Amino acid sequence: MKVLLIQPRSNAIGFTNLILCEPLGLEMVGGALKGHKVKILDLRFRNDLTSILSSFKPDLCGISCTYTIDYPSVLYLAQTIKHILPRSFIVVGGHHASLNYQDFADQKEIDAVVIGEGEETFKELIDGLENHGNLFQVSGLALNRNGTQILTPPRPLRKNLDDLPFPLREGIGRNLYHLGFQKPTALMETSRGCPYRCTFCGVWQFYQGSYRNKSPERVVEELKRIKEPFILFIDDNFLMSIKRAEKIAELIKAQKIQKTYTFQARSDTIAEHPEIIRLWKEIGLRNVFIGFEKVEDEGLKTLHKNNIIENNDRALELLQSLGIDVWASFIVDPEFDHKDFKKLKDYIIYHRIKTPTFSVLTPLPGTALFQQLKEKLISRDLHLFDIAHAVLPTKLPLEEFYREFCSLYQLPYSKYQLIWEGFRAWFSRGFLLSHLLGMLHSAKRLSDPQILLQAHEGYSR
Repeated sequence: MKVLLIQPRSNAIGFTNLILCEPLGLEMVGGALKGHKVKILDLRFRNDLTSILSSFKPDLCGISCTYTIDYPSVLYLAQTIKHILPRSFIVVGGHHASLNYQDFADQKEIDAVVIGEGEETFKELIDGLENHGNLFQVSGLALNRNGTQILTPPRPLRKNLDDLPFPLREGIGRNLYHLGFQKPTALMETSRGCPYRCTFCGVWQFYQGSYRNKSPERVVEELKRIKEPFILFIDDNFLMSIKRAEKIAELIKAQKIQKTYTFQARSDTIAEHPEIIRLWKEIGLRNVFIGFEKVEDEGLKTLHKNNIIENNDRALELLQSLGIDVWASFIVDPEFDHKDFKKLKDYIIYHRIKTPTFSVLTPLPGTALFQQLKEKLISRDLHLFDIAHAVLPTKLPLEEFYREFCSLYQLPYSKYQLIWEGFRAWFSRGFLLSHLLGMLHSAKRLSDPQILLQAHEGYSR
């Protein structure tokens, strides 16, 4: 069969020019479809859906709906595909689709939703379609039939991740994927799941509270197949197993793999194991993502973060002493007043955090936070669920709240800093001027409260 896997265009405010990473979920599904003709279409930098549909004529189109804000785009894509290819089978997958499959029950253009991990389910679905089999025997699906959504038996999580096929890392534009000024960047998954229960996160629910990992040997074998010089490990906590992280580093060092690495880890793990950070620094670790979330312990407790501010401070001090950049993420509560915003700014300035990121506390559908706060939502417009807009009542007037929120981005990301970093990247590896201009445009949009306000339909001062 001919299969087209589609990554929708991003609707997030300004973020695409700052971070644009490959659709690894689709690539992993594509890697599992051996024996079929597979194309991956990333609409974030291509706009040729109609021509590809007409020339390739896929029998099945799989659309990624990982993020809540992608939902409207997914529906539009499904309608477009059915209009051009009425007989094409359309299936949707990803985190949002899995946790909220009911959202697609009354969408006549969508034939099925993959619930949970997609590699085996997609393969069995396509084989069933090709062989005219009974799709109701394929585990892990929500099938739309005559206005009714029917669930097939749930699919158990794959026990051995080493058995997964390698991702299908093909397609036009791979050199365009980037993480800030790190370009080209490739993504790698070395584990799945998280044992923690943060209320704002849907990862642990998607993976049913489990944690599984690939062996160090499997990780390094995949790493050797990647051409890109920059690697972002997408694990929710790359350091969940210190012994495993140590073994991976030792294998990378022994095999003389020269790349620059970024991973995400919890601050308590980093604070307790400085030796693993020093080892990874030696083999190319440049950046670490840490979910700081709050600047006071009470705030962490409300999110069920199971961590304390002291660990954030200790991890930050260690990483800074080693010259490793810290991408510290903070959650801005809609209940923030001017004093709360000042506390956050003072913390960033005092601790010399150069690369903070900020998100508005958003109860994403499918998370524990959504169940807790859904009755308080001021909007169900999914375009606003991009973690940059407020969908809960704000303590400050909305315009003041956005003015304060945007001022957080103005604090570290001046246009002069971005220009300097861009020229450094250009001199070191021929970075494109167009990318620097895109970064400046994104920074401007993120620091403009009027852009955020305009998205609220009917808002008036």
